[in-house]
Amino acid sequence: MKPAVFLTLPLGKPFERKLAERFTVIADPDRRNEAEALVTIGAMETNAAFMDEMPKLKLICCFGSGHEGVDVAAAEARGIKVANTVGANAATVADLAVALLLASIRKVAEADRLTRAGKWRGDNPASLLFLRGLTGRKIGIVGLGAIGLKIANRLEGFETEIGYTGRSEKPGVPYRYFRSALDLATWADTLILAHRAGETNRHLVNAAVLNALGPEGHVVNISRGSAIDEGALIAALKSGTIAGAGLDVFENEPDPRPDLVSLPNVVVTPHVGGGTSEAIVAMGDTVIANLNAFFAGKPLPNPVLPG
Repeated sequence: MKPAVFLTLPLGKPFERKLAERFTVIADPDRRNEAEALVTIGAMETNAAFMDEMPKLKLICCFGSGHEGVDVAAAEARGIKVANTVGANAATVADLAVALLLASIRKVAEADRLTRAGKWRGDNPASLLFLRGLTGRKIGIVGLGAIGLKIANRLEGFETEIGYTGRSEKPGVPYRYFRSALDLATWADTLILAHRAGETNRHLVNAAVLNALGPEGHVVNISRGSAIDEGALIAALKSGTIAGAGLDVFENEPDPRPDLVSLPNVVVTPHVGGGTSEAIVAMGDTVIANLNAFFAGKPLPNPVLPG
């Protein structure tokens, strides 16, 4: 008999067909108590009460690298293992981070609007022609994990200087380490958020960090919307405290603040960083690899540990 796996939300027919080849897939919430494993996404709340409603549950698999909605400590206390797909979509997310950075720095969205409207370079051509480019910038990356490292690797090709911050210094990397986001922003003129989501990182980028980044500064977020104090960001963008922002994530998804997304110096996308076809396949395959390993009694390829 195939082990039963509960899907908390649809994750695409190709993945679900692959899953059904090896497991009994349950999509009906009223039957979740039959499942030994749960497949979810990190943003969905999976707390102790939810786990207690699934008495057979022994494994939680997050489709994606995030696991901020999962109470990992509660899972451990109940003997439930947690896994994610960290690294499976790293290249795709890193690509979008660079795209958002270039779009913000070179005002691609504004130039697109002007050209389509027949206004060529608008009333102030200098605003598009004399922008500071990417070459020579100091890029600060918050979180040098799988995604952050790929962002750094890509941006080396643009002749930039790269620094980073995180929970600890990474051995063997050639980039300068800073102990806090504020220290990093004081040194950098561009900040890219690629860290792990969680309440400990809520509003990591606040007014002080934005002030430190400075009037030529840009901030790019492909992590989680909660990482930025959006009120402080709006004020900084309106006042010229920083020059621009590129955002794929927002505090209130899927309804981001109108007073943020309507600003002319913001480039926005609807949380599609990991959404390429190859990344979706890779994440699905990693979920299945975690499930296969667990039910075979082998170590998880991508375990999530408390703390």
